[in-house]
Amino acid sequence: MTHDAELDAKGLLCPLPVLKARKRLQALRTGQVLRVAADDPAAVIDVPHFCTEAGHELIGTEDTPDGQIYFIRKG
Repeated sequence: MTHDAELDAKGLLCPLPVLKARKRLQALRTGQVLRVAADDPAAVIDVPHFCTEAGHELIGTEDTPDGQIYFIRKG
């Protein structure tokens, strides 16, 4: 999936992946996509919840051998 920016949040535990994603999204324009790589098991719950609460769209997820990839479109 194409994206405009990336965030490597591997090795970070809740709530850091979401906090870093929030900060990174602030630098993007509405409609741009952030790719977030995370390996915190709680991210499976935290990232979708963050998107819903902050008005962003979770447009895709992928499971990888070492975690998950999330694609977030800035709302």
